[in-house]
Amino acid sequence: MVVAYKQIGSDKWWLMGLMVFWFINILSAEPVSSYYQIEKINIPEDIVLEVGGLAFNEKGELGVCTRRGEVWLIKNPTAAKPTYQRFAHGLHEPLGLNYKDGSFYLAQRGELTKLTDTDGDDKADEYETIYTWDLAGNYHEYSYGPVFKNNGDMLVTLNLGWVGHGASLSKWRGWMIQISPDGKMTPLATGMRSPAGFGLNKNGDIFYTENQGDWVGSGRMTHIESGDFVGHPEGLLWSDEPASPLALKFEDIDDTKEISLYDYKKVFPAVKPPSVWFPHGLMGISTSDIQVFPSDFGPYEGQLLVGDQGHSKLMRVAQEKVNGVYQGACFPFVEGFSSGVLRMRFHSDNALYVGMTSRGWRSTGPETFALERLKWTGKTPFEIKHIKIQEDGFLLEFTEEVDRSTASNIASYGIQDFTYKYHHFYGSPVTDKAISTITKVEVAEDGRSARLYLDNIRLGYIYEIKAGGVNHIKGKKLLHQVAYYTVNQLPKGAAMADHSTHGDQKTTDLASAKRITELPEGWEGDEVKTITIGTKPGLKFDKELITVNSGDKIKLIFNNPDDMLHNLLIINPNTGDAIAQAALDLGLDGQAKGYIPDSEDVLYHTNLLPPESQDVIYFEAPSRGGDYIFICTFPGHGQIMRGILRVVGNEF
Repeated sequence: MVVAYKQIGSDKWWLMGLMVFWFINILSAEPVSSYYQIEKINIPEDIVLEVGGLAFNEKGELGVCTRRGEVWLIKNPTAAKPTYQRFAHGLHEPLGLNYKDGSFYLAQRGELTKLTDTDGDDKADEYETIYTWDLAGNYHEYSYGPVFKNNGDMLVTLNLGWVGHGASLSKWRGWMIQISPDGKMTPLATGMRSPAGFGLNKNGDIFYTENQGDWVGSGRMTHIESGDFVGHPEGLLWSDEPASPLALKFEDIDDTKEISLYDYKKVFPAVKPPSVWFPHGLMGISTSDIQVFPSDFGPYEGQLLVGDQGHSKLMRVAQEKVNGVYQGACFPFVEGFSSGVLRMRFHSDNALYVGMTSRGWRSTGPETFALERLKWTGKTPFEIKHIKIQEDGFLLEFTEEVDRSTASNIASYGIQDFTYKYHHFYGSPVTDKAISTITKVEVAEDGRSARLYLDNIRLGYIYEIKAGGVNHIKGKKLLHQVAYYTVNQLPKGAAMADHSTHGDQKTTDLASAKRITELPEGWEGDEVKTITIGTKPGLKFDKELITVNSGDKIKLIFNNPDDMLHNLLIINPNTGDAIAQAALDLGLDGQAKGYIPDSEDVLYHTNLLPPESQDVIYFEAPSRGGDYIFICTFPGHGQIMRGILRVVGNEF
């Protein structure tokens, strides 16, 4: 809303207009910090607290394991300057921590370990190996956990190795395994690529989160039961083992069918599609830990919190069971943590403790590591609290009463659906996207929900639901205006058919006047200056500065040996932040467009490259000298992954 006023020679009219404008904008857009506040926890300068796991003991002391092989005990975590005591050391990159009956438990690279202080000096005296597993020595063979089940058994997940693609180089890699307190191991499920986050919901059911990669179109959350196959075929190399609960074989999986993971379940019943998809770049880029909302942390009791390491933020998930199958919606929640969110634990002081690391896995949060506390202020945010499937649409439930005139207006909403392809390539562009027609909106008498009627619902699709036009009864806007609901089932008796179709979209080869892939006519080979740029782990190019002369004819070879997607754009000076944001603003169309914004400031660009691939482009260096930027605009990379193309010319 815009406030117009006329200045008539008196400052009071100007001041009145400014006050009205300020008042309206305060009503319409309160910051997240009005409801949830991030507080930094002091870490002594001599402690490198690259958090791998968090767990509270019965005294309320916080145990923190680090990627450097230590466990620290923070005795008074709520104090301004907590006291740190090193509890254990000499461990091999533990990436999970738990506590039960007087002992800490953690997953090292190659074993599940129990740590016990037997003499009360706050130092572990016993390092007990409960179970070991094989290692091939690949850097990507991370191990996570444990998570305790209600019966006392422990869950551990084993990351795939990386050899240009995810690979199960040692036994049970790509699996979730269950280990009893006396060391008996039972394989539960496979198809996992990088299962850093997993936990139990309020009903004790197991969920795990996955990151985009090969065979994984986008981040997702999946309900895990014994015998499930969740998508990545490498773990099936061990399905012939006597203990395996699956009969599915590696050679059974064929991605030439160009279908979604949901549709692949029709081929093999053991396939378990996600209960919730996290659209890549829009809801994060690297999902991590899972925690259940308690009753005293806002109006979301029983829902799930999901961390994101790459985007340094938290997301919210509200699920439901339809015909015995989990599905539901993800929502934005809180951004702005200091480093990459990996682990979370609730404490009795009604706060969420968030442990972070970005070493090797760069994040939007600029610090290498951090420990922070998220507290609820007690104020209720105006949000979409829950979305529930109906036989003919969706029911949106709100945390507070809506303004009926805006909530009943079809124009206040926008819905489109889409899916991802199931294939061995790294990630997937959004495919088969379609606008959903809202035929009617009904607002409940209490003003706390709105039912949206659609002309069709497609099973196996993700629904982007926007409600930006819905206002609070007192005029406020929704704190977050978008959610993504994954449809696996319709209520029994629903009359709507499954009209799902899937496009045959191939890996995008960007045709553009700014991407010339053949030697231009008239260029002589000996006149061309060849520049080779590669990538390094940690969201880096292998060159930070390249110097050329204005007008140079350049052949740029861009290599991507990294284990994630990257592109390379050459852009005008001082436009890095704007171009990175413009790439993110491409939304659902981003990956199909290679995250290349349509901007005059983009001078030249490569394809969006999967791991272990290369692109070659030709261009002429700008005639005007200056420090141009080369940048990767893949979501979460643009703020970090940059270099300078220095053009030496008359106007430098």
